Amino acid sequence: MLFSGKEDLIRHLKGIVALPDEFQVQLEDEEKLRGAPLDILVKNSVLNENGEIRGQCRYIIKSLAQSLGIVPASIQDLYAARGRGENKGYTVPALNIRGLPYEMSRAIFRTAKTTDCGAFIFEIAKSEIGYTFQRPHELMGVGVILAAAIREQFRGPVFVQGDHFQINAKKFHENRDKEVNGLKDLIQEAIKAGFYNIDIDTSTLVTLDPPEVKDQQRLNYEVGADLTAFVREQEPEGVTVSVGGEIGEVGKENSNEAELRAYMDNFNEHLAGINSRHKGISKISIQTGTSHGGVPLPDGSVAEVQLDFETLENLSRISREHYHLAGAVQHGASTLPAELFHKFPELETAEIHLATSFQNMIYESSHFPAEFKQEIYGHLHQAFADEKKPGQTDEQFIYKTRKKGFGPFKAQFWNLDEEIKTEIGKELEGQFRFLFDQLNAGNTRRYIQKTPDPVKVAPHLETELAYA
Repeated sequence: MLFSGKEDLIRHLKGIVALPDEFQVQLEDEEKLRGAPLDILVKNSVLNENGEIRGQCRYIIKSLAQSLGIVPASIQDLYAARGRGENKGYTVPALNIRGLPYEMSRAIFRTAKTTDCGAFIFEIAKSEIGYTFQRPHELMGVGVILAAAIREQFRGPVFVQGDHFQINAKKFHENRDKEVNGLKDLIQEAIKAGFYNIDIDTSTLVTLDPPEVKDQQRLNYEVGADLTAFVREQEPEGVTVSVGGEIGEVGKENSNEAELRAYMDNFNEHLAGINSRHKGISKISIQTGTSHGGVPLPDGSVAEVQLDFETLENLSRISREHYHLAGAVQHGASTLPAELFHKFPELETAEIHLATSFQNMIYESSHFPAEFKQEIYGHLHQAFADEKKPGQTDEQFIYKTRKKGFGPFKAQFWNLDEEIKTEIGKELEGQFRFLFDQLNAGNTRRYIQKTPDPVKVAPHLETELAYA
């Protein structure tokens, strides 16, 4: 059901949510809300062709979430405490939301409640925003994640992150100002949506040509510090956005101590030169041998990764002891063998980014309609034929490109039968439970409760309408 106008929206919520003048949202019946009324509201926040209706739905959901104690928040205080040695022994899962975002988010919240986990992050990368057709205000700024929290009766801070807010090196060298300003626009949009955690990735600007490590990292730390200063200028009053840095581009050469120190020392100096009061980064992403999505073999399976755990442990320790960060961040890890995940908390890895395995589970689920899958794959063969490399099998091509099926078929994913989405959600929940257990992320709500309560940033209808 898609609303035909404002009156239709108000009628749908009658007796559940009151909407007096200027949309001053008042919750009247939470129990009735948590069902079809909320499901229809969130679907309209995404699929309604009327931008005004989409914006109004997002504003209502965000207002309802805040009234229930569900608050977009920064993980900065938790990570600062970890950098001071006040908590340890767990790895924060950062989960990329690509397909079936509502069902996936609901499954994550169910897992968090079951395991008493408070330290977990929802995220979407700059590239994913493009190919999944999910702008920040839709995914987080009330459309989906907060609605999922309401649906599952979750309470507390919700950490949402802009993952790999990345500078494109080629475009940067062609027109520096245009590329940097484009990323600044995305950062500003994300913060307004409630993304209070942002990973700035300028590691693409590292060059190994100069003999000195400092010069190799120069553009990385200079542009990274400039963008961090921009984040500090945009963050709402009372909110310190958690900013992540990166020294090794995922899929490239493994990181080392000299690179870490060159980046951190000069990043901190450069940022202090801009404004000595600006807070620096809270964690550092490094390269340890992984690649995003894994490396598909000719039969479509994924090659085994030789992950450098010694580098991960050493650089994580140095980042905590010398720079008081939460530690190192592991990217490209979701396709690693299951028996390796327990190693990350043992080595005090601060955060791990997980994406492709969930996408694979959706497409490969026995509940996923075969005809729909073939329709998506047929589109990919046609639309992205120029991306198929010489000698690449169909299985390899589909494995690398099927992430690009979520955007063009967005409405069809949302309109799958409820039973199908529910069953896939249950399968995802089982995987989340396994990962939360392996990462020792359960029982971390106690650490969150020791940090200051997150600042409630009042939603603005005008902002939601502007980005709808």
